[in-house]
Amino acid sequence: MPEQAAQAVLFDLDGTLADTAPDLAAALNRLRAEQGLEPLPLEDVRPFASAGARGLVHVGFDAKPGDSEYDALREAFLEFYRERTCVETRLFPGIPELLGELARRHVPWGVVTNKATRFTDRIIESLKLAPACVVCGDTTPHLKPHPAPLLHAAGLLALPPAQCLYLGDDLRDIQGARAAGMRAVAVDWGYHHPASGGPGTWQADAVISQPQDVIALI
Repeated sequence: MPEQAAQAVLFDLDGTLADTAPDLAAALNRLRAEQGLEPLPLEDVRPFASAGARGLVHVGFDAKPGDSEYDALREAFLEFYRERTCVETRLFPGIPELLGELARRHVPWGVVTNKATRFTDRIIESLKLAPACVVCGDTTPHLKPHPAPLLHAAGLLALPPAQCLYLGDDLRDIQGARAAGMRAVAVDWGYHHPASGGPGTWQADAVISQPQDVIALI
C-alpha cells in the first residue's frame, strides 16, 4: 500500500457494506414461483448478488440481455425487489464497529455502488446510516469499473482520489478504484462472482479478511 494516509473510506454496498443477498434472493424466488419454478437456495444466489439484476436474472432463468424474455424478467424482478428492498438486509459483522471507529477518528466514509438510487437510499435509511457521500449507479453516466462514480465521490468529499480507500467484493470494484487512482482494497467476505477468480487475483492494493483490518490501512 502507498505510504500516504487515507483521509476517507469508500465502500461498495452489496457484498461489502451490507448483506443484501437475502432480499435479492427473495425477489428472484418470488419471480421463479410465478414462472412455476422451484426456489433457489440462498447460497446458490449469493455469489451473483453483486452482479445486479443482469446477474440475478441469469442465475434464476438462464436469460441474458438480448434474449426475448430478458427485459420482462428484469423489470418484474426489480419490481418485486422494490416492494421488499430492506427486509432481511443487514450490515456485515464488524461493519458497525468499523464505522464507529471511523467516526471516532473523524474519517469520513461514503458509498459508491452500481445499485440504483431508488434502492440505495431505502437501504441507507433503513439501516440508519449517515455516509458523507452516496454515489449510485444512476448518479453519473457510467457504472463501475469506469472510474467516474469514484471520482465523483472524491469530488463530493473534496479529496484527491489518492487519499481515498475503496473497499469492494467484486473485480469491477478493484478495477474502478485503480482507474480512479484510489487505493483498492478487496474484501474476503461478500459475494465474489464465480467467474472473477477471487480477491487474490484482482491486483488490489490489499486483501482484508475482516472490516477492522481497514484501520491498519488508514
